[in-house]
Amino acid sequence: MKTSFIRFRPRLFETLQTYDLATFFKDLIAGLTVGIVALPLAMAFGIGSGVKPEQGLYTAIIAGFLISFFSGSKVQIGGPTGAFMVILYNIMQKHGFSDLLLCGAIAGVILIFMGLFRMGTLIKYIPYPITSGFTSGIAVLIGLNQVKDFFGLKIEGGMPADFFDKLEVLARHFLTLDPTTTIFSALSLAIILLWPRLVTRRLPGSIIALLLGTTVAVLINLPVETIGTKFGGIPNGLPAFHAPEITFAKIKLLLPDAMTIALLAAIESLLCAVVADGLTGDRHDSNTELVAQGIANLVVPFFGGIAATGAIARTATNIENGGKTPIAGLIHAGTLLVIVLVAAPLAKSVPLAILSAVTIMVAFNMGEWHEFTRLRKMPRSDALVLVATFGLTVIMDLTVAVEVGMVMAAFLFIKRVSETTQITKVTPESEPEGAHHSLIGKDVPSGVMVYRIYGPFFFGAAEKMEEAFESIYDLPRVLILKMHTVPAMDATALNALESLYEKLQSRGCHLILSAPHTQPFFMMTQAGFIDRLGPENVTADLDDALTRSKWLLAASVKNPHAK
Repeated sequence: MKTSFIRFRPRLFETLQTYDLATFFKDLIAGLTVGIVALPLAMAFGIGSGVKPEQGLYTAIIAGFLISFFSGSKVQIGGPTGAFMVILYNIMQKHGFSDLLLCGAIAGVILIFMGLFRMGTLIKYIPYPITSGFTSGIAVLIGLNQVKDFFGLKIEGGMPADFFDKLEVLARHFLTLDPTTTIFSALSLAIILLWPRLVTRRLPGSIIALLLGTTVAVLINLPVETIGTKFGGIPNGLPAFHAPEITFAKIKLLLPDAMTIALLAAIESLLCAVVADGLTGDRHDSNTELVAQGIANLVVPFFGGIAATGAIARTATNIENGGKTPIAGLIHAGTLLVIVLVAAPLAKSVPLAILSAVTIMVAFNMGEWHEFTRLRKMPRSDALVLVATFGLTVIMDLTVAVEVGMVMAAFLFIKRVSETTQITKVTPESEPEGAHHSLIGKDVPSGVMVYRIYGPFFFGAAEKMEEAFESIYDLPRVLILKMHTVPAMDATALNALESLYEKLQSRGCHLILSAPHTQPFFMMTQAGFIDRLGPENVTADLDDALTRSKWLLAASVKNPHAK
């Protein structure tokens, strides 16, 4: 019996079979570069998620290593990302740090099962307006969460999770902004923006802002909040294994949030893998990738790490700097580990204003802002889904946004499909088709009417059948339905067809189906409808249907009960 599970094939083991020294040196340069690039991002994403900066670093090291080790992509770099910040921050505010870790572990299990049961290919069916809408919504929330540190506002405690509460708190405390912090943040943001344009793209502006800004802040003893003053610095090493408290009640409570994390991790990682394929000409294994993401997210919470996924910017940096295999991702994780082991004490001097500027830049880059300029050119249904998903992500949360967006997209898709399906009366002039399906030159007996169903015959279009034949005052003695342009039908459409047949039969009339496709014919056969209708009333083409109709008319004259 054929199994429904995937064949788990990490690309690392495939590439090692032909690995050589030249490839290693390319991976080494790329891995070192990406590791340095990931340093400020990992700390910023940790702080933005409501935890300490080291939690972001632990995630980049451990999850980054595991994702590269088991990945279905050769060059994908994994770690904490901006997309998770708002979700994790809200979970942290509602449930606390221990349950945040448990939530990530549950998401890891869900991802593993998604990969094992071949759900990687299903993610592509999430409509683009939904992913675009929630990505931009998350970007707005990320930027909003950085206002406090960017302007140095004096707000006691953490920011509230609710959007309107957040706006109210920021507005009420905005006059407490610190001019020094504001200027320092603005200068850091300017460096991040201008460095790649004016100097070089080889070394990201975030690294320059981090090194230069921290050096200046230390030398002139700048009065701004730092990692040390807020968090007490970063521990010099990795945390010990620690299992969060696991109970059935907690799993049940956290499952909706875990599903959100798993869905977002799946979407982000597979999107990242697709981008990587486009840059390298390679092809990733989506289901293996989901298992890799699941393993990483299952393991990292036991070492104090947060949710992780594929990071598009770091993956692109890896490719641009020559990364060829998953070894580059392993070196990236190793580089961060060395930095934590050797230079952790220096991190306490990093101003939070710099990390805030880095995060705001990430939020700006991740938003699909160009889509909002194209709203008028989009189909109204797509524009509605995008705006609704964006608004619900900002005002409510990502789970609600995706659920409502998917329901809206489904209903709008049904409406769109139903609009393409037509049920019309056939005349010689209406359908100049091939000889077997056209009425041109054919004798249509009195009492025979020919109709055509065009397009998919699903529940959204089933009511069109009722509307089409309700308008006919006198039903024909024989109704021929041309079905050669119906590629598929569903149970609701079959029920409508059965109702039409019963209506005709009750009035002594007959129904003939002309040239049904394989899927509709098989479905009608399985449901027993063909047996009820009579196999002789299902014909190969219109010629045979007209011949059958003449026989039925002649038979009904001789025997009113003839079928």
